[in-house]
Amino acid sequence: MTGIAACSRLRSARQSSYRDVLKRGGHTINPLAIELNETIRTHAPSTYEAFSALGRELFFPRGILTQTAEANSSAYRYNATIGMATMGDKPLYLHALHKHIDGLEPEETFPYSPATGRPDLRDAWRDHQLKVNPGLEGKSFSPPIVTSGLTHALSICADMFCDAGDTLLLPDKMWGNYRMIFGTRRGADIRTYPFFTADGGLDVRSFRELLLSLKDRRKVLVLMNFPNNPTGYSPYPDEASALAETLVDAAEEGGNLVVFIDDAYTGLFYDDEVFKESLFSLIADSHPRITAIKIDGHTKEDYVWGFRLGFIAFSLSNSGDRDAVYNALERKVGGLIRGTISTSSTLSQSLLFHAMSSQGYEEEKQEKFLLLKGRYDEIKRVVEAPGYSDAFRPYPFNSGYFMCIELLHTDAERLRRHLLETYGVGTIAINDKDLRIAFSCLEREQIKDLFDILYTAVRDLVEMQERNGRI
Repeated sequence: MTGIAACSRLRSARQSSYRDVLKRGGHTINPLAIELNETIRTHAPSTYEAFSALGRELFFPRGILTQTAEANSSAYRYNATIGMATMGDKPLYLHALHKHIDGLEPEETFPYSPATGRPDLRDAWRDHQLKVNPGLEGKSFSPPIVTSGLTHALSICADMFCDAGDTLLLPDKMWGNYRMIFGTRRGADIRTYPFFTADGGLDVRSFRELLLSLKDRRKVLVLMNFPNNPTGYSPYPDEASALAETLVDAAEEGGNLVVFIDDAYTGLFYDDEVFKESLFSLIADSHPRITAIKIDGHTKEDYVWGFRLGFIAFSLSNSGDRDAVYNALERKVGGLIRGTISTSSTLSQSLLFHAMSSQGYEEEKQEKFLLLKGRYDEIKRVVEAPGYSDAFRPYPFNSGYFMCIELLHTDAERLRRHLLETYGVGTIAINDKDLRIAFSCLEREQIKDLFDILYTAVRDLVEMQERNGRI
């Protein structure tokens, strides 16, 4: 046997063995997924090891979309590829719809967008992130990928990296939908740690102890959300640095970490002393065993909750070809989008792209920020008044849309119902003792009245308890 033949047989055997290893449910993983996996395994082995079983199977199909893209660039006579109706080389559309969309051409409104989003919007969003997060300058991170909202982005990340039984670290003060996305849908083993210390600061020590206690795990998932929902708390610079150092220390211990940074409310920082960047700025490009993922979007930043647009960006710190890995990750995300929602809203993407480059955009955002800051200043003044201290106390808050109070003598769900049924006031019970208040949707002059009602409602329930006790 010649040397060339021997090498060919060995290579074939290795490929066959690799395909045999990558079988799931009785079928072999698609060769396109294997190709992407090989790129990631070669240049970013920790990220490859962190994939879920589904994450390893994902790929972007060379099907209709690929063939359509080729036709768009080469079919100079007729293009009979994509399932979209046209007339005169323009999309067919209803004037009854287009007349309500001012300033956009039909081509920017009605056709499909690429699965990973409008390229110009992706570039604009990356530039925006560098502007508001100067700590990212010079660090490696991928082009952002467009998703249909932040919840969709979180769901994509869960699908790619979380298998049943994988450990996910969350603070005890968390957005409840994380449990649905990672726990119910993907079967994560969710471990919580105290968010606040007894003195009211971020409990970095508890986070550190829990994370380092899991150093022997093959993989640990960590999710952080600042400004935090439900508490409206963002870390101060020393706290942010301590969190980042903890993650690097845990990676040094040998574990593979996937760190999701949910930046839903980023930019809404009202206290001048807080760390005014995404935590992603500190953990991006920080350690070869940390896969950092930034999840953000226009939703809260530009007050377009119903537009349903978000972004995913990855950051790695490997010596290999990171651009090749980012491209492979993008193709996996694109395949998952293609296999679920197909593509995000073209209309939303086009509106936001033009808004970002329009005159007055930044000034309008600043106006809205100052309006919310005024509400924050008022609620801070009201809730810290001593007159309420025998009924509830506020948790620390400095940013975002929300604040939380700890009830001292009353069950939160019982109080929530009493407020709603007796006083027509809506709040959110987080657990048995914590109540969330969204000051983002309160006029400044309504805040004092709301807290007076809240205090009265607490006294109502306490008096009822006392009467029942005497009976």
